[in-house]
Amino acid sequence: MVIIFCHAGSTGSGRTPLDLTIRSSIALAAARGIEYIHSTSSSTSHGNIKSSNILLSKTYQARVSDNGLATLVGSSSSGPSRATGYRAPEVTDPRRVSQKADVFSFGVLLLELLTGKAPSQAALNDEGVDLPRWVQSVVRSEWTAEVFDMELLRNQSSEEQMIQLLQLAIDCVAQVPDARPTMSHVVVRIEEIKMSGGSTEETDQQQQSALNQGDEMVEGPSSP
Repeated sequence: MVIIFCHAGSTGSGRTPLDLTIRSSIALAAARGIEYIHSTSSSTSHGNIKSSNILLSKTYQARVSDNGLATLVGSSSSGPSRATGYRAPEVTDPRRVSQKADVFSFGVLLLELLTGKAPSQAALNDEGVDLPRWVQSVVRSEWTAEVFDMELLRNQSSEEQMIQLLQLAIDCVAQVPDARPTMSHVVVRIEEIKMSGGSTEETDQQQQSALNQGDEMVEGPSSP
């Protein structure tokens, strides 16, 4: 049984608020899945990292879905794609996406988890600036008050972890591809951030076990 993760800050009665432990675990599992894809070949990428391609179980264990589908079908020609808000600025052909472009898309996903805002959310400001540029426009000293999802601010002890994760997300969405970290580095940094917060929850152990099974962290495109 899986559900589609739309975005952590989605509104609606009856939804379960996601704390930083759950959100960082989702980010780590997704990062591990993308890292595994990249490890298969230096030219292999997912090509379409976005929130609707992160599947969650009822216990919020994450899996990366639709691996390889973007290279087969590209994007729809009928209007703007939902993936547009996640797409790296250098990508002109959605069927040809580099690993560093995947890193950019993951960075947008991480920003989404931390801010509770969808990348395409036009209400970020009066000009409709995209999510990465909106976050980068906020002075670092004001991140806590202006950027983070209000639900995350309920636990003040997590603030340092939140800031470190936000800085990682900003590194991932650097405009220049070579300035972005590799997914292997991203995984290590998230693990270190979680360890610094004393995060040893069972969810992480289960996700690491899944990683040891190789591509169980990744789901390919569904059969028609």
